[in-house]
Amino acid sequence: MLSRLPPVTRALLIANVIAFLLQWFLRNTNVFDPFALWPIGAGSDPYGNASQFMPWQLVTYAFLHDPSNLISIHLLFNMLALVMFGAPLEYTWGTRRYATYYFVCIVGAGLCQLVVGYIQLSQGGPVVPVIGASGGVFGLLLAYGMLFPNQRVMLLIPPIPMKARTLVIVYGAIELFLGVSGAQPGVAHFAHLGGMLFGWLLIRYWRGQPPFGKPKPPRPRIVR
Repeated sequence: MLSRLPPVTRALLIANVIAFLLQWFLRNTNVFDPFALWPIGAGSDPYGNASQFMPWQLVTYAFLHDPSNLISIHLLFNMLALVMFGAPLEYTWGTRRYATYYFVCIVGAGLCQLVVGYIQLSQGGPVVPVIGASGGVFGLLLAYGMLFPNQRVMLLIPPIPMKARTLVIVYGAIELFLGVSGAQPGVAHFAHLGGMLFGWLLIRYWRGQPPFGKPKPPRPRIVR
């Protein structure tokens, strides 16, 4: 199966799995703490380990997942979505544009989370690092919905078929509700939305659409 995947999607899948296995084997150490995304202004984590934001964390956090269990549902769903949505995008865009898009999404998701984390920290919230590829995956979901809006996809939970465009709208609305309401704490919902936002902006930049370009005038209709 791996040999059938395009190169960047395959490399991302392998890198995430290898990173997770290393995390699991070293789960009782703090080796990976400097690679998680820490809030700006955090001097130490709840365990007294000196952990603070560093620029490289805007990339490295997206290759880490919770290693508390060897079978990680978080990793499993992220990698499934990476293959499901990422592979068709890479075949369509090519490796360079696809890689650019993915990393813009994870960096954009990280930047949005830094803003939210700083606000929460200033209001007395806990020092909590963020890990996971979900910001990049939500960006891929958005791109898939924009490029293949009428393609039907099947949800796993619940197993309901729907158009890709509808799936993007549903997931975006759910993430916004959960992020604003705080109904699902412990999940970086605004990072997910940040991945979608930066992905949307990059696609509009590539297309020369506002706010990066003037809208194209409509073509005149030919009356026969």
